Amino acid sequence: MVCESRLDKGVAFHKMQGCGNDFVVIDNRALNVPREAMAEWARKVCRKCFGVGADGLIFLNAAPAGSGLDVVWDFYNADGSRAEMCGNGARCAAKLACLLGMAPERMTLGTDAGPVEAHVLDDGQVRVRLTEPKDLRTGLPLDVDGERLEVHFVNTGVPHAVVFSADVSLLDVKRLGRAIRTHEAFAPKGTNANFVTVKDQGRLMLRTYERGVEDETYACGTGACASAAIANALGLSGTDVDVTTTGGEVLGVSLEGGRIFLRGAAEVSFSGVLHTAAMGLDWPA
Repeated sequence: MVCESRLDKGVAFHKMQGCGNDFVVIDNRALNVPREAMAEWARKVCRKCFGVGADGLIFLNAAPAGSGLDVVWDFYNADGSRAEMCGNGARCAAKLACLLGMAPERMTLGTDAGPVEAHVLDDGQVRVRLTEPKDLRTGLPLDVDGERLEVHFVNTGVPHAVVFSADVSLLDVKRLGRAIRTHEAFAPKGTNANFVTVKDQGRLMLRTYERGVEDETYACGTGACASAAIANALGLSGTDVDVTTTGGEVLGVSLEGGRIFLRGAAEVSFSGVLHTAAMGLDWPA
């Protein structure tokens, strides 16, 4: 019968959010989606209205024996680009890995940027230690869409440009963010763009234009860490900072002897089944 034949068994998924940064997370242990197919999955699953809609797609995989890892992820942005790291995504991945019994509360997550230590706390929040920041550069004068801006840069697992403003709420983040993201100074891969207001030594306001999402997002964990690292390097903030994101949520960033820790909420919003045929995915392959 026609109706019986068109509803496939589907693929289980979990929709998660970390301070408004949202992800579709799939347990890939039994599913075994091959890496060469993952970019297409990300584009179609993350597409709003036609898929689930999300900032990124995460596949959780069993860690190779003897690797020293508890779980390994494959992370893709909504446009299908593979990302080395995502702070809020890492917190969501760690939370679900713990809930599914894939990893203990203290775990090591394998990412393209290197191993990331994560701890699911008693209050349900997740604290991750990011890879050490690198390529820190301050005071870069750049012409950005007709404006002269002082831009700072650091890689906190992925590249981030940081611009300070007296009031980020007044900025056209989409216009400026897109221009910085594709600026020749950050060629060929581009960068994420962060706009920051320093409230005091312990508080920052942050808006982020994310590479791969190609829009402003409600939050960005690696962007919060990059902003805190740059602010501290310039003497604008201390080593423990609360970063308020576009979505109104607060991420805690701690700088400890060259190490960066990110803390915040990570929640399973809902779970369901993807009907892959309806999304144009040829699965099972």
